[in-house]
Amino acid sequence: MTAIVIIPARYDSTRFPGKPLCLLKGKPLIQHVYENSKRSRLAKDVIVATDSETIFERVLAFGGKAVMTDRNHPSGTDRIAEVAASLDYDIIVNVQGDEPLIRPEMIDDVITALDDTRASIGTLIKKIEDPVEISDNNVVKVVFDKERFALYFSRAAIPFRAPHSEIRTPEYYKHIGIYSYRRDVLLSLAGMEQTELEKIEKLEQLRALENGLKIKVKETFLETFGIDTPEDLERVEKCLNTSL
Repeated sequence: MTAIVIIPARYDSTRFPGKPLCLLKGKPLIQHVYENSKRSRLAKDVIVATDSETIFERVLAFGGKAVMTDRNHPSGTDRIAEVAASLDYDIIVNVQGDEPLIRPEMIDDVITALDDTRASIGTLIKKIEDPVEISDNNVVKVVFDKERFALYFSRAAIPFRAPHSEIRTPEYYKHIGIYSYRRDVLLSLAGMEQTELEKIEKLEQLRALENGLKIKVKETFLETFGIDTPEDLERVEKCLNTSL
């Protein structure tokens, strides 16, 4: 099966306008994401899907590929689906444009999650090691069955530990927001209406589960860090400086 990475990147972020073009160690954020994605062994190509001519031109300037998309897409999923509709790839990988620390191994892992022919979508999970993350509503938790198909995603702490439970410390897993889609599934999902659980939790992946699509989860031991605010950018810059 052939795979391509599509990176959705919009300019008008509510909390951080112009985020993809902000500099991290002298390079635009989107360039870090693009270059790390290009290092994937299994993805044949990388394209940025954007609604901004400025982002489009900047990507071309550093030698990347970009496509202009409709400004009115409600989500990144819809944006990448517009691009995927004109491409002939079996698997579409959605790498968020604000993940400068994304590792190529993570992209390869999410692609191989679809080796299971029962899976419509693949994604990554990581065991939570910091107890603070369990109660953090910005950290999405996931529970899954014995064959590692997702049962539910939530901003709440799942599984809930009942009083006097014989399991004192359940294992908690957080969701890493990178997805692989079978192309036809992506195009179908983008055409579906938002579901009630999706609206309540503000989590797009619940639309897939509510419509009966199977999401295969694969555990990663690598960490990534999304940029939502200018403060996040400063934190990642410090981390990179420390690692040098």
